[in-house]
Amino acid sequence: MRSDYALYTVAIIFFILTATTAFMLKEAEPERNLWVVTTTVLGLLFVGLGYSQRPKITETEPQPMPAPTTPITITKEETVTETAPAVAPLTEVKGIGEKRAEQLKGLGINTIEDLAKASAKELASELKISPKITEKWIGNAEKLTEKS
Repeated sequence: MRSDYALYTVAIIFFILTATTAFMLKEAEPERNLWVVTTTVLGLLFVGLGYSQRPKITETEPQPMPAPTTPITITKEETVTETAPAVAPLTEVKGIGEKRAEQLKGLGINTIEDLAKASAKELASELKISPKITEKWIGNAEKLTEKS
């Protein structure tokens, strides 16, 4: 039997004694208080001792994986990649950086062609910036789309 279980059992016995002495010594107030306090303290002491004697959990080293019983064949799959037409990023437009390009993509403007077709006033109100700036972006985007 593990020693911590034995100590926990003794603690339970002391707690039972605490309860019975509280009921048995109704007339003798000072003696009752002394017995209740003493048996409670002893019960808590044995709970602490039992906790300190519990077995420690140790980590075991991982075991190596056993060799597979059936051979495993790994085949290479050929992948065919289709080349999409080259699309210039929004950062090609003068005045648009990475952060602004992300904001434009959030509004559904993913390419320079989308930006060239956008309305300057609506874009300015969505981004909460001046319409003059968006007009410059759209003008630059139109120039870039004409070149390609």
